[in-house]
Amino acid sequence: MDLFEKCRGFYSDPEVAHGMGYPASPREAQEMGLYPFFIPLDQSEGTEVTIAGKRLIMIGSNNYLGLTAHAHVRQAAIEALQRFGPSCTGSRFLNGTLALHEELEGRLAQFVGMEKALVFSTGYQTNLGTLSALVGRGDVIIGDRENHASLVDGSRLALGKLLRFRHNDMGDLERVLIGAPKNAGKLVVVDGVFSMSGEIAPLPDIISLCRKHGARLMVDDAHGMGVTGRGRGTAAHYGLTDEVDLIMGTFSKSFASIGGFIAGEAATIHWIKHLARPLIFSASLPAPNAAAALAALDVMEQEPERVDRVNAIAERMRNGYRELGFEVGASETPIIPILIGDQMKALRMWKALFEAGVYTNVALPPAVPPGESILRTSYMATHTDEQMGKVLAIFARVGKADEVIA
Repeated sequence: MDLFEKCRGFYSDPEVAHGMGYPASPREAQEMGLYPFFIPLDQSEGTEVTIAGKRLIMIGSNNYLGLTAHAHVRQAAIEALQRFGPSCTGSRFLNGTLALHEELEGRLAQFVGMEKALVFSTGYQTNLGTLSALVGRGDVIIGDRENHASLVDGSRLALGKLLRFRHNDMGDLERVLIGAPKNAGKLVVVDGVFSMSGEIAPLPDIISLCRKHGARLMVDDAHGMGVTGRGRGTAAHYGLTDEVDLIMGTFSKSFASIGGFIAGEAATIHWIKHLARPLIFSASLPAPNAAAALAALDVMEQEPERVDRVNAIAERMRNGYRELGFEVGASETPIIPILIGDQMKALRMWKALFEAGVYTNVALPPAVPPGESILRTSYMATHTDEQMGKVLAIFARVGKADEVIA
């Protein structure tokens, strides 16, 4: 099939979309009024958004600490824009490194308890750059089957072999470790907090197996920063920071910006800094984004109660959903999946919630396994008790509507 012909088929032919795991083609979903993606926001104030003049409570954002609306964070970005402009117009490797980048790297390394940190322009690039720089021919990456797409793609970009183990299954992880080539360099890579389920990785058991079988460990804590370990991530949550080799984080969640970082031993970071192609051949993080992340870090250190607040809200919502009869899996964090199962039911429920004034996300295959479509909800420290009560009331009403669940 011609490369562009398949694109036209996906756009307009339901059979092509069904064959790719989608319940409908994008055009078909749009015509049904059930297209949940690429919805433009007219205005965002953190816990509420405006879409086509209508205000909705936002429970689909990764703005866990609510810092995108914090005055200190916004002012820092404004001042950096006025001082440095909107772009660095060059890569970190050449003319694109600012003193702001190095200040941020020093602060981050200290925050997560590592020797050094390195800032990338996005979290996605961080994983691609780190894995492709570290893992060469003859080496092995061992990843959880529910790892984020950026870890999967970074593993594919690396020259080593990717092996996978069943989600949070330590017996299967050991089986894979035992079966790996004896002389291969081995890197186990896991999400600290899994982005769809809200589960926390069992790092104590993973670390024990890594040490037993001579493997290194990298934790992608994109969703753990600001949420677990008093905000310092999953390794800190378990008190095992010294036992983890690499910690990755992003700025597009709790840090209220965009970008990413990898932190670890100084020599390892130095290696990545000089061999990570996504770092060397991409423009560097703009000053306003670096300044916003620095300011967010200020707030995280000065107002640790935000971490307590977002987790308290998550506990309330988990209990509330369970009382209403919804299944929320093994979530332990502000990410709470609502298991719907059927793809079309999930789309109808998303639409009913949207029309009732609640903005959430829907995750369909292939993002989740077949038959396990979910509404992915997530919460902020700045959500009010009144807003959460309203959300639960709407879920109670929408979830019992025959036309939604039929």
